[in-house]
Amino acid sequence: MSSYVYMKVLESTPQRYDRGIRILSRGNIDAVYQRLAERVAGPGRKIIDVGCGTGNVSIACARRGSDVVGLDINAGMLEVARGKTESSAVAPGSVEWLELGALEIEDRFGPDAFDGAVSCLLFSELTPDEQDYVLATLRSRVRPGGTIAIADEVAPQGGAARVWWRVRRAPLVAATWLLTQTSTHPATGLEARVRAAGFDDVASDRMPGDFAVVHATVPERSA
Repeated sequence: MSSYVYMKVLESTPQRYDRGIRILSRGNIDAVYQRLAERVAGPGRKIIDVGCGTGNVSIACARRGSDVVGLDINAGMLEVARGKTESSAVAPGSVEWLELGALEIEDRFGPDAFDGAVSCLLFSELTPDEQDYVLATLRSRVRPGGTIAIADEVAPQGGAARVWWRVRRAPLVAATWLLTQTSTHPATGLEARVRAAGFDDVASDRMPGDFAVVHATVPERSA
């Protein structure tokens, strides 16, 4: 079954999302959420979480003192996120949840509206053109000197390593799907795409569970 179909089923059962991703990541996804927050969040900073899902990264940023706008096109995911906010140790009003797509950011927010941006497990669901568009949007909506951090699943390079990765991952994918109807698929060339979009200081943190966090700085703009 294709990843597109996986995601369509997942969108219809958002309450299963967290359980499914934790199974598939072998329990490592929480470290990814925290690393994203470490890279961009801080007291008084305004952060946008693109494709926030059930809100884990947004809440991690808010716990570090940031004001966060979490946006997602799935109303069910946002409902789960709102429930988490009520039970989390975050300041009231520190997170705003918006039913909005990644391709609609320019329509809602002006230039330099944010100090940082995060996104987790979204870019692998976008086409290459959509990825480029979102990166260009973030470069204009995050102030110069601000930071972005994008996390996604990655597959190893090289034929033999990739084959072994698929074999090792297959039982987890099957078990996760049977229990939760949830899955992911890896992003390719994300660090290179961020660099090509014109960001500075592009680097990647390899995380346990076959994830990477690509982070970069928004460059100063020419007068």
